[in-house]
Amino acid sequence: MINLRNVSKTYQSNHGDVHAVREVTLTIKKGEIFGIIGYSGAGKSSLIRLLNGLEQPTSGEIEVAGRTISQIKGKILRKARQEISMIFQHFNLLWSRTVRENIAFPLEIAGMNKEKRLKRVDELIELVGLKGKENGYPSQLSGGQKQRVGIARALANNPKVLLCDEATSALDPQTTDSILSLLSDINERLGLTIVLITHEMHVIRKICHRVAVMENGHVVEEGDVLTVFRKPKMDITKRFVQQVTEPEETKETLKQFLTEMKSGITIKLTFVGEAAETPLITQIIRKFAVEINILQGKISQTQEGAYGSLFIHIDGTENEVSQVIDFIKSKQVEVEVISNV
Repeated sequence: MINLRNVSKTYQSNHGDVHAVREVTLTIKKGEIFGIIGYSGAGKSSLIRLLNGLEQPTSGEIEVAGRTISQIKGKILRKARQEISMIFQHFNLLWSRTVRENIAFPLEIAGMNKEKRLKRVDELIELVGLKGKENGYPSQLSGGQKQRVGIARALANNPKVLLCDEATSALDPQTTDSILSLLSDINERLGLTIVLITHEMHVIRKICHRVAVMENGHVVEEGDVLTVFRKPKMDITKRFVQQVTEPEETKETLKQFLTEMKSGITIKLTFVGEAAETPLITQIIRKFAVEINILQGKISQTQEGAYGSLFIHIDGTENEVSQVIDFIKSKQVEVEVISNV
């Protein structure tokens, strides 16, 4: 569905060239939700603007829905953009228009007759859960409702690709989850390919099938979400994964405990898939003469299955502790000895 081959984008400035995107090669499959994550300045916003032709690459080739976006212009590009819709962080709604009129706007531009236009708008209002709000204005809506209008408007022309530019960054956590659930539902119902850029790993974990991590214009890591959670390779990826698996309160708890620890060891257990449902601690207590203190734990769901982490302290003889670690590993659970936080 989407192919990028050695794509680079360089901007000219008074202070010299700015290399926003550097030799990016990616393949995004039809019907998948693909996440692009990176901190501010990583190049992800520049990359997504290249996908719909708002920017042209300095070098490389971009193909979206069968069209080489990097080589077309004018009327042909405008036609191609009808198949590549976009939703934004700050909604970009027309404040003088009602919900219905905002959603109808791209259909007006496309020249659809009024009868078909009204029918399509009603379908979209139902799809995004805005029944009863169709005659309201953006100023009368909550942030989540405004984003639902933005999503409905983006879907008006039956696009093949939906680009989401930090679409949940302006929303509270509960509203973020509701919008992510809506996007996931739309993906399943319509088979729509969704490309989502964000700086929040929670968003990636919640709905994405695969993810690319960007840093300084490069894609430094790529893979399915569960694999990236399980075995992040790059330091930046590890930091993103820790947003979900090891929040700040976990670090503070462990730091305090390690300063008080007199004997034994503290370890981090990583569970993936079915291993997350195994009563491992019960099995250890029954099998070995050791003391176990559970410090912190969390299980997260990804599109591909469960991912969990558990921090425990084990106290016992050196031989007993060694046997426990070997037993844990035999259960397909990863073990990491924590020496500092």
